Amino acid sequence: MQVLIPAALQSYTRAARVAATGDSLDAMFADLEQRYPGLRFRVVDERGLLRPNMRIFVNGLGVRELRHELQPDDAVAIVLALSGG
Repeated sequence: MQVLIPAALQSYTRAARVAATGDSLDAMFADLEQRYPGLRFRVVDERGLLRPNMRIFVNGLGVRELRHELQPDDAVAIVLALSGG
């Protein structure tokens, strides 16, 4: 699958899009972590939950569960939500 990486995390991947494998979001982040150490922790906290400022879209649909199943041809986008106040 192809994974769109937000600009703030491209210091890990050196690319805006990377290929990944895995049958779930959790497995995909494990795959990315092997190749880009530190990336997973920027998206998933120590409790195994998506960080509040991160959004994940699979084929354009928002997903919050790391157990979400993936197919090899899925398009995943990691989006850093902006906030202010």
